[in-house]
Amino acid sequence: MKTLKFITFGIFLFISSTIHSQVSINVNIGSPPQWGPVGYTEMEYYYLPDIEAYYDVRATQFIYFGGGKWVRSNRLPRQYQNYDLYGGYKVVLNDYHGRAPYAYFDRHKVKYGKGYRGKPQKTYGNYKKDHHKKSDRDDRHDRNDNHDRGRGNGHGRH
Repeated sequence: MKTLKFITFGIFLFISSTIHSQVSINVNIGSPPQWGPVGYTEMEYYYLPDIEAYYDVRATQFIYFGGGKWVRSNRLPRQYQNYDLYGGYKVVLNDYHGRAPYAYFDRHKVKYGKGYRGKPQKTYGNYKKDHHKKSDRDDRHDRNDNHDRGRGNGHGRH
């Protein structure tokens, strides 16, 4: 009898720990990214109007049109690798729950055109203007500034 109680108690502990670990895992899935807008708890997708792409919060993937089809990827395509996710506007799609938000792309593109800005947004993470890479043009400009400083004002020798 004592052994039966012990086995039952062990099974109970095993089941409760399994349930607890599943809950912990589910809590972490679908956390908004650091560049996501604060204040939305039940969202699955963002629409990024400036680059006409989506972000799937649960799958942590970007969805964009490329090569004649909609592509899911952990990264943005090459042409948007320097896109500022912190500064770019994110439309939170509260009204869509499915796997293909791009089914409404024609509507989203019209309603939230490039450059669209709704209410001001604050992101989860801290935005730093220097967090993204400088362009080649900026690097050349910096090198020229440093080069000119080393030679004086550029109006003659000193």
